[in-house]
Amino acid sequence: MVLGRKLPGVFPTLLFLLFAVNILFVMHVKHEIQHLRREHSGHLEQRSLDSARENVFLEHLEKIEMMFHNITNYIKLSDNVVQKKAADKLKSPEKPNPAVPTAQGGREDRRKPQAPPRMQFPDSPLFRKWGRDLMEDQQSAAQELFEKYGYNVYLSDRLPLDRSLKDTRPPRCLKKEYSHDLPTLSVILIFFNEATSIILRAITSIINRTPSQLLKEIILIDDFSSNEELKGPLEDHIKNFNVKHPGLLKIVRHEERKGLTEARISGWKASHADVVAILDAHIEVNSEWAEPILSRIKEDNTVIISPVFDNIHFDDFQLTQYAEAADGFDWALWCLYESIPEDWYALNDQTAPIRSPSIMGILAANREFLGKIGVLDGGMHIYGGENVELGIRAWQCGGKVEVLPCSRVAHLERAHKPYLLDLSLAMKRNALRVAEVWMDDYKSMVYYAWNIPLENSGIDYGDVSSRKELRKRLNCKSFDWYIKNVYPNLVPQIAIVGYGTVKNTLNEDYCIDQGPVPGNTPIMYNCHGYSPQHMFYHSTGELFVGGLRSRRNTVDRCLTDSGKGELPVIEQCDEAMRKGENMHWDFMQGSSIINRKTKRCLEIVKYHGSPYYTLVMQNCTEQKWFIQHTVKQWGRQQ
Repeated sequence: MVLGRKLPGVFPTLLFLLFAVNILFVMHVKHEIQHLRREHSGHLEQRSLDSARENVFLEHLEKIEMMFHNITNYIKLSDNVVQKKAADKLKSPEKPNPAVPTAQGGREDRRKPQAPPRMQFPDSPLFRKWGRDLMEDQQSAAQELFEKYGYNVYLSDRLPLDRSLKDTRPPRCLKKEYSHDLPTLSVILIFFNEATSIILRAITSIINRTPSQLLKEIILIDDFSSNEELKGPLEDHIKNFNVKHPGLLKIVRHEERKGLTEARISGWKASHADVVAILDAHIEVNSEWAEPILSRIKEDNTVIISPVFDNIHFDDFQLTQYAEAADGFDWALWCLYESIPEDWYALNDQTAPIRSPSIMGILAANREFLGKIGVLDGGMHIYGGENVELGIRAWQCGGKVEVLPCSRVAHLERAHKPYLLDLSLAMKRNALRVAEVWMDDYKSMVYYAWNIPLENSGIDYGDVSSRKELRKRLNCKSFDWYIKNVYPNLVPQIAIVGYGTVKNTLNEDYCIDQGPVPGNTPIMYNCHGYSPQHMFYHSTGELFVGGLRSRRNTVDRCLTDSGKGELPVIEQCDEAMRKGENMHWDFMQGSSIINRKTKRCLEIVKYHGSPYYTLVMQNCTEQKWFIQHTVKQWGRQQ
């Protein structure tokens, strides 16, 4: 209508004439096409295709024709409206809109396109691929919740509790049938200050995707949460669930913070079904997740089961399917994925259980068998190590661990854990408990990996006497048996005689560091004592640089001297050995580090007045090096 007010009254008439000419053109084109049809009617091979194209074209022309017809009617109507408004304006002049000035000095209501919201937190992981359309106050609310929980609670609160998930099972799993006579199931959900919508979605997925005749109970374990919404409001949600499913949900609340392991033990103690599934509360189970677990445990009640994890993204809650894998760990007892054993592929059955050295975290087991072998180690603190301890104990004490490809659980991985920023503190202590109880002569590997002195470590890992008595009572096998028969991919290093940071007496504020990764040039860097500065000297002469990997498919890195140029080089130890590189060194505590082949020394120099030291290979000037920890009597005579 603004256009009508701006144009003189003759313009609609001109538009009408223009449209009339177009209509005549359309009619002419239709006539010509029909004439061409008659002329080419003998071309049978092309007729069907041409006819289809012509029909489509004619349909478009007829639509154009109708459009012009409607426009002419609209012009007539709008012209009448414009004339009426002009008459009304003479009676009551229109007040100008003060929003936008016009060329005549008046104001006009001319709305500008709204600019996209400014990104309030451009560096936040939450907004890397999500939330671009949120207003600024919404971004602030989402970021505040993200910092508190480590995942996108703002989005979670707006997603349906019963949302669908892609079925990520291997195709053959969908055809698998299970007995109707399966054990009953108790599902235990552990939480501490979890978002309410996350817990409710986990509960909803379990109820919706577990046969009701198998699901005996869902037990919530609250490890002393402080969030008010997890108190009275959560109790109300539980009552609502129990109205539809009488007696299904129960909640156990700790009166002090006890940590993940004790919370899982509390869940086991409160359960009554044949099988317990101990899960995190930030999960969603997938289709037929429970039947493979219950069926396998019915076959063998000594097996500890891990489902296959899929990943729920912390920001947009999209599901990423993970490949099947076994669960393992390194010498620091951090969890990691292992390749599937070759004998599993030989079965040619993608539904078959996968033999696994350990457990990633979520597990299911026969309730009585789990109790018989000691459930979990209640001496563990907060987080970490309890799953590795259970995996080792199960294998050494008459059980086994398997991953089931047909059981899929989607796990929400946090961007950060707000309740414990440095997991290494608890993990280090818990790892030592595992080492002292279960790993026999191999326990030193854990001390090496964490850079802890073998004697007088200064770490109180608690009383382990009851766990040692449990091992003796169950007549459990040795860790040497476990390494050789269950986890041969974990490689012990029996020749280490010195480990930790390495300093030069010229400046003890700097340590040898592996340098930038990717890269293979070691450097001198301010001592911080973390993994990039851990070195391991062997009685056989090798010098490992960086963290202790020591697994067959992830080898350690060795210091070498090419004999050319002045810089030392870091190479993968197996490659250095294969190429015959100069990877062996003579070193005693408080002496030079000399390459056995080139006879050059590892030393530090300053160049061109720089205050910083550079690590070089050169003729020996009797510089002295010290390594942080020694094994037994090595180096102590110096």
